[in-house]
Amino acid sequence: MKLGISSYSLYQAMDQGRMNIAEVIDWTAGIGASHIEIVPGLGFDFDSDPGLEEQIVNKAKAAGIEISNYAIGANFITDTDEDYEAEIARVIGEVDRVHRLGAKLMRHDVASREDTSILRFNEDLEKIAAACRRIADHAAQYGITTSVENHGYYVQASDRVQALLHAVDRPNYKTTLDVGNFVCVDENPVTAVKSNLKYASMVHIKDFYIRPSYRNPGEGWFRSSGGNYLRGAIAGHGDIDLPEILRAIKSSGYDGFLSIEYEGMEDCLNGTKIAFDNVKRIWDEV
Repeated sequence: MKLGISSYSLYQAMDQGRMNIAEVIDWTAGIGASHIEIVPGLGFDFDSDPGLEEQIVNKAKAAGIEISNYAIGANFITDTDEDYEAEIARVIGEVDRVHRLGAKLMRHDVASREDTSILRFNEDLEKIAAACRRIADHAAQYGITTSVENHGYYVQASDRVQALLHAVDRPNYKTTLDVGNFVCVDENPVTAVKSNLKYASMVHIKDFYIRPSYRNPGEGWFRSSGGNYLRGAIAGHGDIDLPEILRAIKSSGYDGFLSIEYEGMEDCLNGTKIAFDNVKRIWDEV
């Protein structure tokens, strides 16, 4: 198992000035992780620090961990063709950055809308797929696999992710499979993970507390598409059946990266470390 963390997990510490990305890499190696996933714009920014790419590459090498994945936002639902082309060009430029960082995996978002209906999704599908196809073709020259993550409500359900993958139809276009995010669209995460696992280039390990729509827990919670209440949890502490999910991943023969993505209310260093240790323990038990 290649277990590591997403830098997003320690966004809280970076945002508060307690750590920088170099210190995050050292901390990640120090807890025994084998890799780190780089998520810019949350605690650090390449545009404001031209030398940051080289610093991250050198720091990861010195710490003895891999840079597993690079994750950015993107939205190909635009008002004009010019904006559409500009967004594709921007993401292609980020593919080049992934190559300079030495990673072979990249996740980019694809679409966001207030109207998340299946009718709207079907109308948008080919436009989204065409953009992803062009980006994947550019990435192929570097041996990079691009991917879509199941998040953001619009392209989050397992069948919508698969619809996009099949529409793009590129061997180096897959999914970053977040095992927890399916509950945001009220889908059973065990069933959804088992359905999409064969398409995964990367797996995020995340947990949630889940409460029904008629029980408002108060501050710190958000709502699923169907109105249920959700709050990020330390992996292994929440309501998602992580043992069954990890059993499915293990029995499938998946040998890629697993990345802790922590977004709970506890201190991010404690929460991420406990999540990391829990996943290691559960993996050995299942």
